[in-house]
Amino acid sequence: MTSADPFSMEIARHVWATRYRAPGESGIDASWQRVAQAIAAAESKDREQWAGRFYRLLDQFRFLPGGRILAGAGTGHRVTLFNCFVMGEIADDLVSIFDALKEGALTMQQGGGVSYDFSTLRPAGMVAAATGSIASGPVSFMHIWDAMCATMLSTGARRGAMMATLRCDHPDIESFVDAKRNAAALRHFNLSVQVSDDFMAAVAADRDWPLVFPVHEGEAAEGDVMQRRWSGTAAPVPCRVIRTVKARELWQRILRTAYDTAEPGVLFVDQINRENNLHDREMLTATNPCGEIPLPPYGACDLGSLNLTAFVDSPFTTGARLDLGALADSARMAVRFLDNVIDVSRYPLPAQAEQSRRTRHIGLGITGLADALVLLGLNYDSAGARTLAARAMQTLRDAAYRASIELAQEKGAFPDFASDAFLASGFATRLPEDIRDAIAAHGIRNSHLLAIAPAGTISLLANNTSSGIEPVFAAEAERRILGTDGGYHTHRVLDYACQLWRQRGEGLPPAFIEARQVDPDAHLLMQAALQPLVDNAISKTINVAPDIPFERFEHLYRQAHTLGLKGCTVFRPNLITGAILSQPAEVEQVHCCGLEREAD
Repeated sequence: MTSADPFSMEIARHVWATRYRAPGESGIDASWQRVAQAIAAAESKDREQWAGRFYRLLDQFRFLPGGRILAGAGTGHRVTLFNCFVMGEIADDLVSIFDALKEGALTMQQGGGVSYDFSTLRPAGMVAAATGSIASGPVSFMHIWDAMCATMLSTGARRGAMMATLRCDHPDIESFVDAKRNAAALRHFNLSVQVSDDFMAAVAADRDWPLVFPVHEGEAAEGDVMQRRWSGTAAPVPCRVIRTVKARELWQRILRTAYDTAEPGVLFVDQINRENNLHDREMLTATNPCGEIPLPPYGACDLGSLNLTAFVDSPFTTGARLDLGALADSARMAVRFLDNVIDVSRYPLPAQAEQSRRTRHIGLGITGLADALVLLGLNYDSAGARTLAARAMQTLRDAAYRASIELAQEKGAFPDFASDAFLASGFATRLPEDIRDAIAAHGIRNSHLLAIAPAGTISLLANNTSSGIEPVFAAEAERRILGTDGGYHTHRVLDYACQLWRQRGEGLPPAFIEARQVDPDAHLLMQAALQPLVDNAISKTINVAPDIPFERFEHLYRQAHTLGLKGCTVFRPNLITGAILSQPAEVEQVHCCGLEREAD
């Protein structure tokens, strides 16, 4: 056991005490022991040995499992260990809509965030042939979900996280895009538009863009009809053209709203599906609330992050290096840990258990990148930083895939595994040949293995290390943290790398750079350097200045599509959402995906 106090910052102790401490635990060492024992219970033999290995993985914040795992494993509480779920398809009838609402409430009751694709709901003003009633549209039903979320999680230290997506060719896309211009509306939702390659081509060519909706059984196919593969369909279906807009005008509307309100984000769904390891059997149209895990209906987020700062040897010296061997060893152990979570967790719904066990989908990633770069003497926005980050992610990828292949030999491949289709996916074609050969010979335990989450709260727990692959916000800042009493508590925080540097002297580390000093294109380039090595996706917020010209803002989204990213979120401080964090002299307002609601 570790005797020294692992907390160097009071905010870290506060986060542990309010979010992750189980009754009777006197320190985080007891929490790590509890979690390690609970996850090792999935092993059929040598459980104590595995518990010891999992404890050493967790010790000193080397591995930061998702927050639901830390909070729930081994407590005996009726909670899920999965952070979030993409929920089932919402059929376009009132019974199904309210069944879906009920499923969301039950999932939230056990601690899971929820995401939905609302594209299956008919647009406002359309007449339902069966009843003669006039549809109110998907946005109207989203308000019901928002009220449910507010009611379910109105107290405590964690708010409910929800994501809503809508297709860019749905007739209600404009009302969806504009929904959060009202500062009081849909505050529990993050919004993302499903943007297709066809739409981006239409934007580039300044073409017309048809807004369509499927022709339901028994309805007359009046007017112009085209074939589209719609959300929830296995093949193209007849869709009636409701009206036509200019693609470029719709694109500008999406981005003007994002410029003014920080939402919606965009999901490049064709790239998501091209890269999907299960491209032959899934059409992905939604992600978890922070965007790093695209999932099919009832899919679950099983998340964990390796803290890169824990793998830096001789920080701030000419001999500083990232220990890639130790990182690979920890990645292999973390894959087994997250695979075990699938077997020991509760599931709010039977469909979620079935989906998770069929694919054994996990998301192992990195956090603390920016601070690790400071320890290594590399500026975040440099080519050397991107090269180092890519080496770390490649090490993680290869170690994780090899570990999952070994697990398949020991425990069996995931039930939906089909070798030829798996190896034909866009991501799998880039795997090293020896890994591809081993998958063909032995199978693989997990359909997906890698994701980069925002990791904000668990990075605060690890003494305020930088979050995910984001740059450091500031050397010093103030964070308002929600307490168990439902009120906010303000903490003055010092960046992790700056804490270590100040043990040596005054000032800032030589390679230190704040987020506001990072060029927006450098944000994109870091994300683009890592995305080819990540089989799920990357949660990344591109922070820009309030006075950024709209044309530059819009360019970032086009560039994200050109670079092959799976999504893009650009945050410009604004009157509706304020700033994510504040420096000591500023007043903080909480962003829509703040610490209370992020997926960790």
